[in-house]
Amino acid sequence: MRSLATLHQPHASCSQSVGQQARRRSLPCRRSGCARAPRLMTRAGSPVLEASGDQDDANITPPIDAFEELVRLAVEKDPSLASLAEQHLRSKKVTASSSLLGPSLSALPNQSKPAWLRQRAPQGDVYNGLKSQLRGLKLATVCEEAQCPNIGECWNGEMATATIMLLGDTCTRGCRFCAVNTARTPPPPDPDEPVNTAQAVASWGVGYVVLTSVDRDDLPDGGAEHFARTVRTLKQLKPNILVECLTPDFRGDLDAVRHLAGSGLDVFAHNVETVERLQRRVRDPRAGYMQTLAVLRAAKQAGVYTKSSIMLGLGESDEEVVDTMLDLKAVGVDIFTLGQYLQPTPHHLPVSEFVTPEKFEYWRRFGQEEIGFRYVASGPMVRSSYKAGEFFLHSMIESDRAAMRASRAQQGQQQQVGQQEQGGQW
Repeated sequence: MRSLATLHQPHASCSQSVGQQARRRSLPCRRSGCARAPRLMTRAGSPVLEASGDQDDANITPPIDAFEELVRLAVEKDPSLASLAEQHLRSKKVTASSSLLGPSLSALPNQSKPAWLRQRAPQGDVYNGLKSQLRGLKLATVCEEAQCPNIGECWNGEMATATIMLLGDTCTRGCRFCAVNTARTPPPPDPDEPVNTAQAVASWGVGYVVLTSVDRDDLPDGGAEHFARTVRTLKQLKPNILVECLTPDFRGDLDAVRHLAGSGLDVFAHNVETVERLQRRVRDPRAGYMQTLAVLRAAKQAGVYTKSSIMLGLGESDEEVVDTMLDLKAVGVDIFTLGQYLQPTPHHLPVSEFVTPEKFEYWRRFGQEEIGFRYVASGPMVRSSYKAGEFFLHSMIESDRAAMRASRAQQGQQQQVGQQEQGGQW
């Protein structure tokens, strides 16, 4: 294993009490891509956040509301969002009483769920309306196909969003964590899907949308052009919309990756899913850790924001999580998310550990403050596509572009002044 640091991971679960006194230590960085040595808060060798009290973790609540924290960060970057942010926070408080955070987790197999994972089933007028519209247009969503626990939250309120799944609802791969249907030869893609999808999304009036797809190893380019045509059509219909594409690896075909990255999308997302040691156990054999890094590097070189995600609770160690963060940062990943793995059916991998909200908060801070990702979303219910994160990313991208426009305008003025001064000398 390529090791950044010597971290001892005890066999005991991360969900033990964390009220004990913590100490700091510095980790020597032995990777060329790391600019500084991470500093971990440790308890008996395992990184935690400083905490007080002896309360059992089953009753611990996250110290920070993730959605409110993201909105606060967005307003800090762009104060003009303050009014809109207040509306979203008010809307969230209204819907919070019904706990619209997705399918009943008590129905998931073989696990006794900790308190922070107990939610009610999705409901609400907006949820039902969006579901009906998607059915009418014959559009699939990864929210439903992958049994995302956040479907109720993301499909309700003024920020209602859905992650549209292109290229059908059947994947050619069989990853052991994923509930999406699989087949060796799925039905051919719908040639009208790019136009139908773009028209539907443009009609919703959203400012940020996520497009994703199943793996289509049966197609020559893995579906890259189908994906790219959807993006191009959407940008033609609504030029100001920000588009994130959560992509497959296209069998490692970097020409296909560059083709999609150059289609006009704003964020290229491709998930590493788990640490290097667990890749063969968790993902289909046609996927791979190094292949994922190569895809993300090629996308970044095309000049777009890049994003990746990892699941916790599959048996990874803290050292392996740190190594994964460093590898992703080394290939230019800007945005990183961490969430709890949940076993969708008895036929899928069991959960090795339910990671506490406190530990997720530790990884969020570590990823942003020590590794240097532009943005990290980390929590038991966080998934790669999550509407609270989209709110922040929208603000971040618009702020970056405004700064770039201002810089170009300033450079133009400086050049004009220089030319005038030169003309005066002659």
